[in-house]
Amino acid sequence: MNEQRFALEPFHAKNAVSDINITGSISRSSNIIAVSFIMSGLLKEVVIPGLAEYPQRRNALWEETCLEFFLGQRGSDQYWEFNLSPAGHWNVYRFDAYREGMQEEAAFHSLPFRVSNGPDTLLLDLELDPGNIITGDTGLDAAVSAVVKLKDGRMIYWALTHPGPVPDFHHRDGFIIGL
Repeated sequence: MNEQRFALEPFHAKNAVSDINITGSISRSSNIIAVSFIMSGLLKEVVIPGLAEYPQRRNALWEETCLEFFLGQRGSDQYWEFNLSPAGHWNVYRFDAYREGMQEEAAFHSLPFRVSNGPDTLLLDLELDPGNIITGDTGLDAAVSAVVKLKDGRMIYWALTHPGPVPDFHHRDGFIIGL
């Protein structure tokens, strides 16, 4: 198993709510990838949608609070974006290269994950088998990020690192976890 812990940093920290933290872990064991997010702190400031009765594949989840991760095959321009809403909605997009050829990844028909929401903590856990998109022991580079919508309407963009002058989760210099 190759588990790595992470702590996300807000883009332009001066605009963020200082009492919110986003941490977690990502790992790969055989052909299972596990991702866990923990958002903690002053969550009364955050817009967190209630759990949907029937979670569905949806577009534009990043317009609300959304936890995300990206997987790229080492040595290839191709990558995937996984979007997870605290409501249980989800989507997976495939890209041919940096922000090119975006399309829903048809290999996934569901993306079951667990969400637990308390007054000061939001937990989200996912396990998936990427075998239908990635062959064998192909080396992967991962990025982890989050979009947090505050009740005052501001959007705060969180990532492992912010390699450019604007928030850009697709920038391969942000794919800093090797799996």
